[in-house]
Amino acid sequence: MTTTDTGPAVVPQFDTSDEAGRTLAIICSKGNLDMAYPGLILANAALGEGVETHLFFTFWGLDIITKATMGDLKFTMLGNTATHMPQGLGGLPGMTAMATSRLKKAIADLDVPDVPEFLEQIVASGGHLWACRLSADMNHLTLDDLDDDVEGIISASDFIEKTSGAQLLFI
Repeated sequence: MTTTDTGPAVVPQFDTSDEAGRTLAIICSKGNLDMAYPGLILANAALGEGVETHLFFTFWGLDIITKATMGDLKFTMLGNTATHMPQGLGGLPGMTAMATSRLKKAIADLDVPDVPEFLEQIVASGGHLWACRLSADMNHLTLDDLDDDVEGIISASDFIEKTSGAQLLFI
């Protein structure tokens, strides 16, 4: 049996109190109502801690920043075992509308803003919104189709370059 020495282990430092210079890059890849909020909440929290924050919307995540869809994201129980409901119910007529309505009410009851207002709040706090070039091209979307606060439609490589050294979250 042969072993290879790969050098000393890298141990992350969690005890640092210096937040200056930190960057968070969040990739939002899903456009369902329940998948829009995790990225927005994390971005808002990071901005509140003074962390430079960039959100990159790709594939179905573009729905979160597309003017035609961002105010009407849906939540479906179908295929979502986390709802703890029988999966057969999710396919019945009206179930997506009911589930969406209930989730929107629960979010509003907690004083969490709806998606368009949340995006506005994130940008007002210094956050950056970027759309994926490949996804925009696939969906025939231009900057005019997107929320006015989106700074640009950029390639994945450009996003990686802009957020060099950032903590990365993929949602």
